[in-house]
Amino acid sequence: MQPTTESVLKALAHVIEPDLKKDVISLELVSNIEIDDSNVKFTVQVNNPAMHSRKRMEEACIFHVQRLHGDVNVSVDVQPMSRPEELKRIVHNKTPLDGVKNIIAIASGKGGVGKSTITANLAVGLVKKGLKVGLVDADIYGPSIPLMFDVLREKPGVAKTDGKSLMTPVESYGVKILSIGFFAESNQAVAWRGPMASKAITQMTRDVLWGELDYLLVDLPPGTGDIHLTLVQNIPLTGAVVVSTPQPVALADARKGVAFFGMPNIDVPVLGLVENMSWFTPKELPESKYYIFGKDGAKNLAQELELPLLGQIPLVQSIRESGDVGRPAVLQEGTPQAQSFLSLTENLLACSVAVTE
Repeated sequence: MQPTTESVLKALAHVIEPDLKKDVISLELVSNIEIDDSNVKFTVQVNNPAMHSRKRMEEACIFHVQRLHGDVNVSVDVQPMSRPEELKRIVHNKTPLDGVKNIIAIASGKGGVGKSTITANLAVGLVKKGLKVGLVDADIYGPSIPLMFDVLREKPGVAKTDGKSLMTPVESYGVKILSIGFFAESNQAVAWRGPMASKAITQMTRDVLWGELDYLLVDLPPGTGDIHLTLVQNIPLTGAVVVSTPQPVALADARKGVAFFGMPNIDVPVLGLVENMSWFTPKELPESKYYIFGKDGAKNLAQELELPLLGQIPLVQSIRESGDVGRPAVLQEGTPQAQSFLSLTENLLACSVAVTE
């Protein structure tokens, strides 16, 4: 479709101002929209005047406008400018984590959709992009990140800073990791009530010496419960990513997950959906696609909810094998599965408008 003022505003509603943690439309940061045939031009205000921040904002705006008008070759001219000093403010009162620029929750409405696999590969994909990354395994009752990073036998350290003892995360493939799995035996069940689990999540995010991070990913448990509420009420999230497989039973729960983050008392931007296990490709037939769980389910849901589809990840045996041996599949250079995860990483970067050095 040809761009209109309304369609441009609709596209830009998915662009998040990184300091203010809300979209640029609700913050009224977009002005001077001009449309001439397929040429779009507008001004967008940025809270951080630094050049890298302006560049990220420009890239995100172009990405979303062109994505919405995918059937038309749209030229987008974005003119970023700094917000007036008197308008600069943080729109939330949650205490930020020292040195952490962006915190993204990876969620799913249903278990078994591969959320931890997506999180692990996203984390390593971000490292491959030259970013500083941390990962909190907040799936208290089923922590799997230590296995996926081959650090099952590792333990966090302790460091003193300003007279306070803080945990130091375990590091693997350049990712700083903290998980309840480091504090329990692999065959030990974690039978905690909600308040105990919530306290553990607070400690694993705040009582940690993360250092400087561009991204902190939080691998949430399935559903929407105490841990989710603790996180969104105490941590200034940049946004959330919802993972689903294509079949209707998973999509129904993914829809609930999106609705959770959109509740007025939570108000966390959903950066997009990830469709995992989109199709099965046998090793012997690398060009074949078998839609075991249905075709384009999450893609269609993303269109319905007017959210970006960040990626479609195939059901490939080597992805499972990589997770089992603790070497994320994104490290398999030159393979289709690695490219899928790298494409997912790039789309997440565009949607989150990271402020990176």
